[in-house]
Amino acid sequence: DKTKAIFAESLGNPKLDVPDFELISNIAHEAGIPVIVDNTSAVGLVKPIEHGVDITVLSATKFIGGHGTSIGGVIVDSGNFDWSNGKFPGFTEPDPSYHGLVYWDTFGDFPELGNVAYTFRARVRLLRDMGAQVSPFNSFLFLQGLETLDLRVKQHSQNALDVAKFLKNHPKVNWVSYPGLEDDPTHEGASKYLKRGYGALLGFGVKGGLEAGKQFIENVELLSHLANIGDAKSLVIHPASTTHQQLTPEEQAATGVTPDFVRLSIGLEDVEDIIADIDQALSRINV
Repeated sequence: DKTKAIFAESLGNPKLDVPDFELISNIAHEAGIPVIVDNTSAVGLVKPIEHGVDITVLSATKFIGGHGTSIGGVIVDSGNFDWSNGKFPGFTEPDPSYHGLVYWDTFGDFPELGNVAYTFRARVRLLRDMGAQVSPFNSFLFLQGLETLDLRVKQHSQNALDVAKFLKNHPKVNWVSYPGLEDDPTHEGASKYLKRGYGALLGFGVKGGLEAGKQFIENVELLSHLANIGDAKSLVIHPASTTHQQLTPEEQAATGVTPDFVRLSIGLEDVEDIIADIDQALSRINV
């Protein structure tokens, strides 16, 4: 009874697992709660709302912007969830901070727009109080990015698949995680929903563990050592020694991070150049 929503990622980061949207949505809706999905990693590849999800959110900084130049985010409300089911008084009781407005009564069936109660409450309550307003120039860059999003995500996915296949046979690599590989444990679940490619993210384990992972990062020349994803340029990070270094080994493992784990966000460079840089960086590891 205390659960108010189910939140998931369309393409998990860093585990790269894809949830069963339809199954989760059916369970959530039977309990009268919404499903919210972060679609940052798979934008352009899957539309979770078409599979029963109620709300999607994403960081436009990643693939929509496409160049790591702008900060912004997006909320997409399906308009399908019934916020008047008794579990969400914020929609059905007067809001004293907005002249006693009852969001469901006013926006639950708004002329020509339908159920926009969630969208309007997010705008006039949360946006007002938190101030998370995107700048005009960032909006301009995001609109430009949308024009080429379809082309870019396809190339990101193809390049990532080629890199994953290369790493699969490399003598200095223990394992590779990419849902586009047919023998990957996530492949079957991902293939149910990702019909246009499997994304830019992939992970692999470098032989030699923590020290080898750190050396690999230091050895790359074309790839950029950044924590971002979804950039036109290829990005690489060794989470155990950077983003997750303050966690214990047990805490790291719980998040899918092992000492040998390297995460790649494959960009739009010629894939032969990407592979050549990864190969030389691996060959120079000495542990």
